[in-house]
Amino acid sequence: MATDLGELLVPYMPTIRVPRTGDRVFKSECAFSYDSPESEGGLYVCLNSFLGFGREHVERHYRKTGQSVYMHLKRHVKEKATGAAGGAIPRRRNGKVFLDLELNRDFNGGDYEYEDEAKLVIFPDHFEIPLPNIEELPALVTIACDAILNAPSPYKKQESDSWEEEIQVSKHARSLTQQENGVRIPPSGWKCAKCEMRENLWLNLTDGSVLCGKWFFDGSGGNGHALEHYKKTNFPLAVKLDTVTPDGADVYSFDEEEAVLDPHISEHLLHFGIDMLQMQRTENGHHTDNHVQPRVSDWEVIQEAGLKLKPVYGSGYTGIKNLGNSCYLSTTMQVLFSIPEFQRAYVGNLQRIFDYSPLDPTQDFNTQMAKLGHGLLSGQYSKPPMKSELIEQVMKEDYKQQQRGISPKMFKALVSKGHPEFSSNRQQDAHEFLLHLINLVERNSSGSENPSDVFRFLVEERVQCCQTQKVRYTQRVDYLMQLPVPLEAASNREELIAYESKRKEAEENMRPPPEPVRARIPFTACLQAFTEPENVPDFWSSALFWFETFEGLETHSPNILKNIMDTFLFVIYKIAFKNLFFLCATDVSIDVPDFLDLNRLRATGLQAGEEELPDLTPPIVIPEDTRGENLLNTPEIDESSVMQLAEMGFPLEACRKAVYYTGNMGAEMAFNWIIAHMEEPDFAEPLAVPTYMEPDLPSPSLPTTSALDNQPPEESISILTSMGFPRHHTIQALKATNNNLERALDWIFTHPDCEEESEAMSDTADTEPNDNSFSNGNAHSDSSLSPDQDLSSPRVRDGPGRYELFAFISHMGASTMSGHYVCHIKKEGRWLIYNDHKVCLSERPPKDLGYMYFYRRLSSC
Repeated sequence: MATDLGELLVPYMPTIRVPRTGDRVFKSECAFSYDSPESEGGLYVCLNSFLGFGREHVERHYRKTGQSVYMHLKRHVKEKATGAAGGAIPRRRNGKVFLDLELNRDFNGGDYEYEDEAKLVIFPDHFEIPLPNIEELPALVTIACDAILNAPSPYKKQESDSWEEEIQVSKHARSLTQQENGVRIPPSGWKCAKCEMRENLWLNLTDGSVLCGKWFFDGSGGNGHALEHYKKTNFPLAVKLDTVTPDGADVYSFDEEEAVLDPHISEHLLHFGIDMLQMQRTENGHHTDNHVQPRVSDWEVIQEAGLKLKPVYGSGYTGIKNLGNSCYLSTTMQVLFSIPEFQRAYVGNLQRIFDYSPLDPTQDFNTQMAKLGHGLLSGQYSKPPMKSELIEQVMKEDYKQQQRGISPKMFKALVSKGHPEFSSNRQQDAHEFLLHLINLVERNSSGSENPSDVFRFLVEERVQCCQTQKVRYTQRVDYLMQLPVPLEAASNREELIAYESKRKEAEENMRPPPEPVRARIPFTACLQAFTEPENVPDFWSSALFWFETFEGLETHSPNILKNIMDTFLFVIYKIAFKNLFFLCATDVSIDVPDFLDLNRLRATGLQAGEEELPDLTPPIVIPEDTRGENLLNTPEIDESSVMQLAEMGFPLEACRKAVYYTGNMGAEMAFNWIIAHMEEPDFAEPLAVPTYMEPDLPSPSLPTTSALDNQPPEESISILTSMGFPRHHTIQALKATNNNLERALDWIFTHPDCEEESEAMSDTADTEPNDNSFSNGNAHSDSSLSPDQDLSSPRVRDGPGRYELFAFISHMGASTMSGHYVCHIKKEGRWLIYNDHKVCLSERPPKDLGYMYFYRRLSSC
């Protein structure tokens, strides 16, 4: 038999590989679906590429690659028989077969047992060889099988590099000595023993000292007194007071320099008079007032806690597992795949995308989008329990309907690759992730349907020179509106003023604060605040041919939309400064309407009696190191503001530019400039103070033409082409504006007539293919294009302006970089709540507490 097996495998030996260091082995998830060893058909792992395939997709890989030998992995999971010892280690057959295999469901090891099977399968005849079979298999095959079975998760390296590590028990927890000094900590009114700080307070578990932590960018203020105390005393453990709840608390070890677990935290706190069972975290998990608030928290309202929500199953009702602060991704993808254009582009073209996928589909964006869309919409991973199982489970006291959901590990690893924030295990802003994903969709939709077209629109902006009263109308591409929250427009303003007065009085007298009052803001006030005029720093007036700092007046005007998009998306900007750089979520309620009419926002262009600013190119900014004797004097910069920004982790040169361009008006203004410009390619480059020259009188001693003749940076070209502009036109615009992205975008809109000329010149000057152009259009779209759109403009859709709310994403927490996200989606006339892997019918959708709102155009308009 050994000879027979050896001879059988001889033709395939050149294709069998042993995994080496750096090879990723996908033995827990299919590259095209969410099938796993626990699925009915098991999982097939290629012995050459080490990719995993479900039974439905392994034949495709065999036909495409000719690879014939696969390892078939199958895990049988079943509930323990009645009378089995509770808590016993699950029985398994072939114990080492699935070493380090990740479970795709949350099983209680005491209630379930499993059996593992592995075998080699040779295609196309499906000849099977059971494993282990060491004596009968060639040595190379045995080594390869053993290496695959013992290989770590393909995501382990990413997790160790960027994800937060699992918190470990402190070595000091069990042997901690606490002083009998009579210290008792009250349940509220905490303050640092060495300063006036009332936030970011830490209780030393040895002597009971309450001291402040150090200052962090996320707003956790402090002067570092807790750390100073440790350096003097060597008392190692401290607990953050505003995190103490009946479930636990955040503990930090100064000696181990990391967050730790303290199994005896309840006893250690009780030593100083703190009863964990009587403690409760405030609604956002951040005790800024050190007192429990009786009002029902946003966490409970948004998640509809306390209500008996009915789980739903089937197509479109599949949840997404939380990988650890990945809810921002889950909610965004749930909403996107409720939009018909995204369903059609990826799930509708599933077979074509899969058939033409590259050899490594785990690294192909379109393949992974199609995989995720099919996982969410097929219903294959959202099946209700069998009737017999349901009856049996209902008999148990701890019965809860379990919804498994799908794990987005492969998708997250791909879309976050190379991104410093999204590749981490930290919470992120769902708004920023959506824009990041739209950018990926744009990049990977060349020559095919681009579903992000449903969001794209043109905003018309009106700029007026305050000295000459002349105006300029410009356009820019956008995908959403970011609406401010005007607290001064609150309908319950008197109630808010009264609350603030009571809160200050309670704080001064060290009494518990009153129950907080939520501001109620009309939606129309948010929209009005968005269109309010604002000053433009460093406004260059072509009428005066000079920069007039804060003399330009920019306004969106009541009419701002050049086209009415298919899907209208807006974000309620609830984040505000509580103290300097302390970003916190504003407690507001917005009366967002179910139906919306945007027709009144259509742009009208130049009005009668208005005079346009001359169409002149702004002056050339000469780099600082090429100006020689024409350099201006070193600008005056407030170094204290620069250092404040630098301590937050921003590049020093970027901080200098921020302070300079905001006229030394303070660190807060400079911080706003950084947030608005941090995505620019030259964000961290040294400050170049501009020198201005008359265009018709260039200085012969300066190399003014060399800067324009150079090829623009490829990154800048890609940014503009991703918006839909032709490559040759973007290159010409960048050259004409000294590679300034904002000015180049304005140049494109104001020079549409140059498109034909630049296209003719591009045959000799630029021979690279236009990979990012969208000139092929959207062949599958039913929406019409804007009638006055020319070829040089980005592709946008237009139509009637009546909309209906169909989805919203809600956030709970102190800021969008922490807390939790859930989404509500309206399907078949009913609202549903998607909370990680759980999908239920919504009883009270909290529309007034949302963060991102999605409206679809009414077809009956």
